[in-house]
Amino acid sequence: MAQKTKWVIDPTHTEIGFKVKHMMFTNVSGKIDKYTATVETDGDDFANAVISFSGEANSVSTGSAERDKHLLSADFFDVEKFPTLEFRATSFTKVDEDNFELKGDLTMHGVTKQVTLEVESAGLMKDPWGNIKAAFSIKGKINRKDWGLTWNAALETGGVLVSEEVRIVAEVQLIKQ
Repeated sequence: MAQKTKWVIDPTHTEIGFKVKHMMFTNVSGKIDKYTATVETDGDDFANAVISFSGEANSVSTGSAERDKHLLSADFFDVEKFPTLEFRATSFTKVDEDNFELKGDLTMHGVTKQVTLEVESAGLMKDPWGNIKAAFSIKGKINRKDWGLTWNAALETGGVLVSEEVRIVAEVQLIKQ
């Protein structure tokens, strides 16, 4: 049996983000600026990794102070009641040489639901200071209404202001401990 290896996020080379359609035709991007994550693997093999992530809901940022204030309000994240976003992996399965399927429980706005994310591995690399790094691109889609994030506004031309579909996009670099 391989030795257990612990990995932590390299925050200077990681971005946890999302994209949502605005007015049904423009993508608005945002990110979570404050988070922690831990990953535990058998040696350097990420198949069946144990993964946990916790993000501070009040660190959601979209580049617009007015929009961010609205997102943090009771209309969306309601950070006073629900200060954290949590993800706990239930499986991390190798699909092929560079790709994995990540399933887990996402808790947001007081609701926990299972999500499935696609993960592409860029492999392992040693940096100039001798640290072993692993890099992954993560993507997936959720329906925000499944977590009780239901606020919206109708458009005069039909449709809605904010899409129900939220695309999760993350670039993650881990450091072997």
